[in-house]
Amino acid sequence: MVAGVPQSREFRTGPAFAGPHRERQIGVAKQLFAAMGIARDDTEKRQDWVLRGFRQFDAPVCVIVTYDRVLDGSDDTPFDCGAVTNALVNAAWSRGLGAVINSQGIMQSPVVREHAGIADDQVIMKSIALGWPDETFPANAVVSERKRVDEATVFVGFDE
Repeated sequence: MVAGVPQSREFRTGPAFAGPHRERQIGVAKQLFAAMGIARDDTEKRQDWVLRGFRQFDAPVCVIVTYDRVLDGSDDTPFDCGAVTNALVNAAWSRGLGAVINSQGIMQSPVVREHAGIADDQVIMKSIALGWPDETFPANAVVSERKRVDEATVFVGFDE
């Protein structure tokens, strides 16, 4: 990626975020950079942050979530992989481990496939950085701003 090679993720990426989704993405980046004292014009430190994502945030373990290639295109496949990923992350955190779902770590899927020995009949979907969180690292204290539940849901058939 640093050399300018375009990303080669195997699972669909979709278009770039726009509107309020892009605004939230930028907001989280601003929170992270502020916590770490990285100025907007500090290209060296910003680049170092990007490279941390490619290094799985220096975690000792990286879990690569894959699915059987014959299931490609099924609507159920991404949902099922997401459920497994969510369960793994929640199980890790409940046992004192840190877990970060990370798309950046698989942007060069051929490199991941080679180094992890992933068979050709599997599609690389997501990566999870796994390890003991460094509580002193400023970015780990950032809690991203989220929509309130009442902004993101509609309850039908429930009494108030």
